[in-house]
Amino acid sequence: MNSSHTNTHTLTCRMQAEPVALERLCQVARIRGFHIEQMEVRSDTDALEIRMRLSGERSIDMLRAQLEKLHTVCTLQIGVGVAPVSRLDRGQACSPAAWPEAQAHWKL
Repeated sequence: MNSSHTNTHTLTCRMQAEPVALERLCQVARIRGFHIEQMEVRSDTDALEIRMRLSGERSIDMLRAQLEKLHTVCTLQIGVGVAPVSRLDRGQACSPAAWPEAQAHWKL
């Protein structure tokens, strides 16, 4: 990868704590052509708090659009460097009480 065309982005998200959530997030980033430079994950009983530094030559908007499709993503903030440029907040849709309904919809 030519570093003169590589952009660095920060991604912060909160995801439902389900077994494959983190793996799915990493897979989507990789398939969209991004390299995970750094990642920090904190978990509680209901959710995963994830902060990633990504680099890649492709548009971050393509990655954002794909991540927003993941039903396990509750909040998403993407920035260039450290400045936020895009946010998603599903609010109550990601509360634990709403998860059985979402899982039934996605046939999980």
